[in-house]
Amino acid sequence: MSIVILLVACGNRENDLRERAFFLCSYIPDHELKEQSKEYMTEDFYSVLDTVFNRLPEFEAMDHEWLYYFVTGNGGTIADYEVKSVEIIDKTHAVATIIVRQIWEDGSFDEQTDVEEHQLMMEKVDGVWLMSDFDGHKDDCRRHIAINRREQAVRRAISTYLVKEIGGLYAKGDICVPTLMMVHEDDECILGDFWVFWYRQMGDTLKCVSGGSHPGRMTMKKDGNQWIVASFEQATDGAGNEESCRNLFGSYYDVYESIHSNEHIREEVRKSQLRYYISEHGLNVKFYQDNGWPAEEL
Repeated sequence: MSIVILLVACGNRENDLRERAFFLCSYIPDHELKEQSKEYMTEDFYSVLDTVFNRLPEFEAMDHEWLYYFVTGNGGTIADYEVKSVEIIDKTHAVATIIVRQIWEDGSFDEQTDVEEHQLMMEKVDGVWLMSDFDGHKDDCRRHIAINRREQAVRRAISTYLVKEIGGLYAKGDICVPTLMMVHEDDECILGDFWVFWYRQMGDTLKCVSGGSHPGRMTMKKDGNQWIVASFEQATDGAGNEESCRNLFGSYYDVYESIHSNEHIREEVRKSQLRYYISEHGLNVKFYQDNGWPAEEL
């Protein structure tokens, strides 16, 4: 009789976990992290996701999209969840295998391409089962955060250098905000199309006073705990510019040219970095404007 009771109890526990896993699927991120997710995730998992979704600046026109969706991203589909099974690891840990079908608006889906299998990790905290990870994304996000923090330290060093060493070549405004368009980076060498812009704040608009492009190769080094620019080799101005850029960028010249010649990409990166500067410095600014052009909303 006791064996029967034990089997029933185990079965009920597994059914309860399956139901809980299905409920938690509603809080798997899909291009946004729902604020209410905090209530249904372990503290460390939510903290990592909150950093990735809400606290890292976006500098690239095409960012790391995998960070912003876990199970969808095809566009035009709705995720349909099914809990295939639950493995109870111990009293406070379990793993649910989730089947996700990408259902199109007309209700159709392809069994070969629109069905995925995922792992939802759960942990029991203060008597409540919470989502503690999903497909190992917690460690993926931690690695990205570490990389991003290094990138931002390098970017701050480059921006500081451009303001101090290049900014003085232009007519000054109230603030100088460089735009950094990276072409290639390794441990110490950075190839990029570096722009310097001076702005004057008028009401809620940053009016561009002056600016220009300075493509080239920067060599970085550590000075104690700080990154600094050790040297900057710029492309030649004027008639020799193309040849100079080809020599500097080498096999990455086509990447540089595709960025430098694309006004849409340039402006998207510029907007993104301006937004970050405005947020970081607490400025009441909503627009920026180049001389002779309409104001652009930030």
